[in-house]
Amino acid sequence: VGAYTSDRVPESAKSKSRRWVRISHRPSGTPLAEGPVGWNIMPFEGNFYIRRKFLRTDGFKVNFIPGLCVYKFLYVWMDLALATGERVRNLGWMYWLANPLFPFIWFRVGIPQNHPELEVEYSTGPPS
Repeated sequence: VGAYTSDRVPESAKSKSRRWVRISHRPSGTPLAEGPVGWNIMPFEGNFYIRRKFLRTDGFKVNFIPGLCVYKFLYVWMDLALATGERVRNLGWMYWLANPLFPFIWFRVGIPQNHPELEVEYSTGPPS
């Protein structure tokens, strides 16, 4: 079991062993997602698309502000509701009408990989 490192993929995590990622909200310390990198937490175009099973919070709430990507199609923005009652506006998004060529983004919470309020930690396996 590898130790977590911050923000960058360590050389040890690039090996053939399965990479694991933990994503948290830096100011509050709230865990957002944790799981294996791949189909479950898919890095794509500088973002993570996270299956519901690997979300560690139920704080992502749809705010019904729509968006349109010309090749991924229709999405809605999501706010993160923290336990303190504070809302982090537009931290994530979800594609409601997605391009069928991208099944790994369908109905998943999307968050940016490089956001100042997010901490991304990689390891070579799940925490023990």
